[in-house]
Amino acid sequence: MTAPARLPIIDLHCDLLVYLSDVPGSAIDRVAEIGCALPSLNEGNVLLQTMAIYCATAPGSTNYAHLQAEIFQKLAADEKSRLTAVTGVDSLRAALSGKVSTGMVAAIENASGFCEEEEPLEDGFKKLEKIIEAVERLLYISFTHHLGNRFGGGNSTGLGITRDGKMLLDYLHGRRIAVDFSHTSDALAFDILEHIDREKLDIPIIASHSNFRPVWEHNRNLPDEIAQEIIRRKGLIGMNFLRAFVNNTDPEALLHHIRYGFETGAEDAICFGADYFYTADSTDLSRIPYYFPEHEQAGSSYTFLLNQLQQHLSQEQLQKLAYKNAQRFMERIWS
Repeated sequence: MTAPARLPIIDLHCDLLVYLSDVPGSAIDRVAEIGCALPSLNEGNVLLQTMAIYCATAPGSTNYAHLQAEIFQKLAADEKSRLTAVTGVDSLRAALSGKVSTGMVAAIENASGFCEEEEPLEDGFKKLEKIIEAVERLLYISFTHHLGNRFGGGNSTGLGITRDGKMLLDYLHGRRIAVDFSHTSDALAFDILEHIDREKLDIPIIASHSNFRPVWEHNRNLPDEIAQEIIRRKGLIGMNFLRAFVNNTDPEALLHHIRYGFETGAEDAICFGADYFYTADSTDLSRIPYYFPEHEQAGSSYTFLLNQLQQHLSQEQLQKLAYKNAQRFMERIWS
């Protein structure tokens, strides 16, 4: 079977900003150090990469997130970086034309990045506005990471939403910023949906880098009930390449996650959220290797997966997975 035409790629999640802020001597072209280095993005035809601003819930978290927002801003302003901030529909379409620099859009992974545990929530919202001013556009905000914070429970907890979490949702109403379910507990996800519906809030819903729990049992993967709500609300589900969330031993399981999505109604929601980050300093030996060889570099992983899926999906379905679903979602919420 011949290979399909090289498709544009939109990816919903990577931690390049964390790598650049954390690792001494880091640079955007260090292919050996992180799977989403710029040469790998170019080789993989990633025309729009979402850059997560991530921090743990700890004192100083907002300073750390502000630093990453500044790094994003500097990359966008530096012609040598060959990265361009995507801030609206026109710049999105320009990036996908392939005629300009690689596009990037910012997101916040863990709301502790703009509001620490003990500070007034109003001050946190002011810090959020400063981050938005620096990066010009936020695609999504994750309330939590693995653990809980003032807004609710992370995926390793059973905690639901808090009063501050409800106030954050009220604040996001109509702001064209999606709420990301990739690190919510199931309880928090259902509480978010309930509050949105009860208060009739206009907030898009996505899971930027999560797979399907019926394919691989892990609390970072989506149960069917939550996946179906994201689909019903015209959201996105970005396939995660991390071995821990795919399958411990079978690299072909990532294909099974993708096919499961198409088979269960996610054809217009499914996309990529590879979740590349710096792993060389990891002390958790159980997670090594973090990625199967087939999935460890943006330069080859997307093409490999699309080639493997040819026998199962039509060309139109491959295009939806590669970029069309994500493009349509962004054009809809930004218009």
